[in-house]
Amino acid sequence: MPRRIARIAAALLALEALGILALAAWQVVALAGADTTDPVSAVALIVLTVVGAAAVGAFAAAVWAGRSWGRSGGIVTQLLLLAVALGAITGDYPHLGIALALAVPALGGLALLFLAAREAHAAEGTPTPEG
Repeated sequence: MPRRIARIAAALLALEALGILALAAWQVVALAGADTTDPVSAVALIVLTVVGAAAVGAFAAAVWAGRSWGRSGGIVTQLLLLAVALGAITGDYPHLGIALALAVPALGGLALLFLAAREAHAAEGTPTPEG
């Protein structure tokens, strides 16, 4: 089935976008509960988080539609997730479970996006570096 891998990659990106929206909701609850030290910064962080979720959602839609810019954006997203996972195990309060919860889907997403790119090249008849 053509573009099957791209569809799976798009679904993973869509789930990640939903996860980012859940993080924004958590931030709103913290703001409403006065669990923030600077409300202006908290609102700015919420806005940036929602913008990030919209971007990842757009990457998911683009990958689903077979657009290369969606794969590129998705790869950057996975690399950023890996950076956050690294911070989760090297920060002041390291937590292996959180790091794994972020790193495993990010590594899977990277693999899927690279395979989706190969799949797109094969469908277009574009040669890959291996021939």
